[in-house]
Amino acid sequence: MATAAKTENGTAEPEELAAPQEQEQKLERERERSRDFLRGLELVKQGAEARVYRGHFLGRPAVIKERFPKRYRHPALDTRLSRRRTVQEARALLRCRRAGILAPVVFFVDYASNCLYLEDIEGSLTVRDYIQSIQATETDPEKLSLLAKKIGKVLAQMHDEDVIHGDLTTSNMLLKMPTEQLSLVLIDFGLSFISALPEDKGVDLYVLEKAFLSTHPNTETLYQDLLKSYSSESKKSGPVLKKLDEIRLRGRKRSMVG
Repeated sequence: MATAAKTENGTAEPEELAAPQEQEQKLERERERSRDFLRGLELVKQGAEARVYRGHFLGRPAVIKERFPKRYRHPALDTRLSRRRTVQEARALLRCRRAGILAPVVFFVDYASNCLYLEDIEGSLTVRDYIQSIQATETDPEKLSLLAKKIGKVLAQMHDEDVIHGDLTTSNMLLKMPTEQLSLVLIDFGLSFISALPEDKGVDLYVLEKAFLSTHPNTETLYQDLLKSYSSESKKSGPVLKKLDEIRLRGRKRSMVG
């Protein structure tokens, strides 16, 4: 027969029921501490999946990414999905850094509130802003060609580690100062996952291609430089680029059907 634990009103309940309740209460206290900490930080942006704050963590400049609860999802499902995506993002960042790819340091993972505490890449410039600045002020296209080749090389390294970014845009790439050194940092791995499939890597490149050409008109040549660099640097580029061609064809067919 199950032993009983006393509740606050003096009634007894089975210990196997009390333990989960105590665990949930502990989690809620941890979440409240996290919410108190985040209230004192600067809210940088809020998207559909997460809020991004800027502040300090253990004395170091940090960016804190909070996956907040989605009221339209069942609480248990929401908790499971948010935790899984938090774990996937942290793993992708760590895997990139182990491979020598520049990405923010993971300071801390708060599983209770699904927060990632990341290095703040201070004084950096998004690749989007850099390209637009060069297009507006420079007549020599060589700078952008070198940048495109650098992006291709970094993405080849990332895909050879079987990391799929999931949201490749020029806004999710940073250049450290001085920009002439082309120290490229990949950020925002919120949709990332691990996969060795050429299809997944091809979709990653296709997402970047669509974002690249829509954000930066008349840069088709630059994107070709990027793909040439990717092809020469990646050990697995053949099947990936073949899949990219197939994905483009599927995309064109969908556009024609409307």
